[in-house]
Amino acid sequence: MSSPDERREGLKALFHEARGCVRCPQLAQTRHTVVFGAGHANADLMFVGEAPGRNEDEQGLPFVGQAGRLLDTLLGEIGLSRDAVFVTNVLRCRPPGNRDPHPVEIERCQDYLFRTIDLVAPTVICTLGNFATKLLRHDTTGIMRLHGQAEVRTVGPRAVRLFPVFHPAAALYTPSNVEVLRQDFQRLPALLALGPPEQPVAVAADESLVEPAPADDAEAPEASEEPQPVQLGLF
Repeated sequence: MSSPDERREGLKALFHEARGCVRCPQLAQTRHTVVFGAGHANADLMFVGEAPGRNEDEQGLPFVGQAGRLLDTLLGEIGLSRDAVFVTNVLRCRPPGNRDPHPVEIERCQDYLFRTIDLVAPTVICTLGNFATKLLRHDTTGIMRLHGQAEVRTVGPRAVRLFPVFHPAAALYTPSNVEVLRQDFQRLPALLALGPPEQPVAVAADESLVEPAPADDAEAPEASEEPQPVQLGLF
């Protein structure tokens, strides 16, 4: 397993690769910027949403609109902040008019998501809404049936605790769902406390060869180091 500094550098390299992506011609032509993701490069908790909206497309950061404010509120209620987690989406570009992602767009963009997950190596992935939940579960079961139900799933080479919840933007349209979302969020601290699930043999063997990094390795780089890309927002 990579050290926190190596993960951060890996994410920066992947960000630079993604921001020039033209795999989806329509999205490449209509976007203002690629919204790669932001947060702690060594986060135990990752959120995966659907796609950037207008505010995210303009600012280059995920969940900065009304849904993002709700996400921040819910995190605060369980004693976490945005800089302690990593937040990203299924798509890195805003679909025109905030339409649903097309299947071919998800297929072309998913490599960036899976490589991001592999680099951050979170313990818990909280999928926000249907698109992220269906992609990471490789199943068509909808969020109404699955929300609030944790399970261990293998995502790429790693096993994670997958926890589907309503997307904050969708919950805002139905006030009663905000309370459901809040109740689901209350389960996250206990889920994180369980620690990582048992890993596949190849991953476990690889991690056994790596000495634990000093605790301060997970901190942000010193001011004298090369500044990080503004849009990436790594901590």
